[in-house]
Amino acid sequence: MPSTVPDHGPFPQQELLAVRTPEVKERADAARNRNAVLAAAARLFSEKGVDGVSMDAVAAAAGVGKGTLFRRFTDRAGLAMALLDERERELQEKILRGPAPLGPDAEPRARLRAFAAAYLDYVRAHADLVRLSETGTPGARYRIGAYAFWHLHVKLLLAHREDAEADAHTLLAALAAEHVIAMTDRIGADRLAASLAGMIDGLYGASRSTS
Repeated sequence: MPSTVPDHGPFPQQELLAVRTPEVKERADAARNRNAVLAAAARLFSEKGVDGVSMDAVAAAAGVGKGTLFRRFTDRAGLAMALLDERERELQEKILRGPAPLGPDAEPRARLRAFAAAYLDYVRAHADLVRLSETGTPGARYRIGAYAFWHLHVKLLLAHREDAEADAHTLLAALAAEHVIAMTDRIGADRLAASLAGMIDGLYGASRSTS
């Protein structure tokens, strides 16, 4: 796959390549163990729910030692992050090279609305795993490698704002799994999506004058 991305739009997409979720490259035997662990974890999480599965159970189901499992993944949140890696890369690839409005051939407001909608779909499709990856330890969400990608993407799309960095963090807070799950139950997915789209429109409508 090419190492470059199209630079359409108001900012260079190349900046995002440095923080995208990397593909895991390892020896064949390590890859086999990793795949066995992730397959076992996915099956157990699906059968028992993420709160009903222990690291000991995953190790036993995968046929690996507990020490190996903990060294590789640390805890259940680490397992959740590993299971989400491929889904994150798929969404990031659509942002980097996909069609508009999520991809680069669209104006910033449309891209940001498309990102919010796509990320909502991603969270709802993998709600328990995303929540576990974000809340396994205090502040885990902000240490996840993918968060750096999402934040930079949103910040670049909000480059017209006086404090795009802070605005990007604030918008992403509304996309945290705990919030999305709770608000989907409380007000419904459609109202949540419409509210986020309105917030994004406000970020552009209330933009600082560049004159």
